[in-house]
Amino acid sequence: MFTGLCAFPLTPLAGDDVDEAAFVRLVSRCAGAGADSIGVLGSTGIYTYLLREERRKVVRVAVEAAQGTPVVAGVGAMRTRDVLDCVEDAESAGASGLLLAPVSYQRLTEEEVYGLYQEVSSASDLPIAVYDNPATTGFTFSDELHGRIAELPGIASIKFPPPAPGLAADRIARLRAAVPKSVSLGISGDWAAAEALLAGCDVWYSVIAGLFPKAARGIVDLAQTGQTGQADPALKASAVLEPVWALFRTYGSLRVAATMAEVLGFVKAPCLPRPLQSLDAKGRTRVEEALHLSGLGA
Repeated sequence: MFTGLCAFPLTPLAGDDVDEAAFVRLVSRCAGAGADSIGVLGSTGIYTYLLREERRKVVRVAVEAAQGTPVVAGVGAMRTRDVLDCVEDAESAGASGLLLAPVSYQRLTEEEVYGLYQEVSSASDLPIAVYDNPATTGFTFSDELHGRIAELPGIASIKFPPPAPGLAADRIARLRAAVPKSVSLGISGDWAAAEALLAGCDVWYSVIAGLFPKAARGIVDLAQTGQTGQADPALKASAVLEPVWALFRTYGSLRVAATMAEVLGFVKAPCLPRPLQSLDAKGRTRVEEALHLSGLGA
């Protein structure tokens, strides 16, 4: 479950409700393309914007639509009480794993974050992926903290942000030295995935796979049989998608993914919860161009 390709589909809305039909199509698309796992209620899954009952429904629907592909459910919330409620709901709905980010309005300390993971690991037997996303949460994990958390029961993976180009091997080596070998390392930031996989990363936590799982599956398969070097087929396959990666870096992956889904008719527009919006007319034109240049819009 925490190796290979973990695809993160959108949680599209229709008005103020989850668009269940569109969501089922996205999840089924991921499962049918051979994703090793499907991550729901991550950042792309707009978990922080959903009520508890909406999140419960999303996990239940995803598990049904995944047809046996393991579902990893995001359980982050402001209060530990609410995190534990989401853990209980995810377990009841049939999730195979949990994804937990240290979400907070007030900046958290290392001890507070450690305490969060300690409580969740004590409350659930499901394996947990640590979601290290400083750009969104405002919290930066130290390698020492990763090491402490990774010793807790049930901690199974670390989803870490993209290093600068050329530094994936160094980042992976430092993380690997800090955590047990039993804890998998997963790259987030799609543009860095091929390099990270070739450098020894165990799993790609992928936004693009939520919409185009076959393209992402192809990169993972190439990386798993490839060698590092500029001519590596996985790097070449990723470079084809550079028009999309450039938009991810400019606008953020959520808004770009939502706009792509709207442009291609995978979801109805608008699909994001207010006040979030997909890209404006200029951005939408750039998305259409990127889809064409990368071959994803064919």
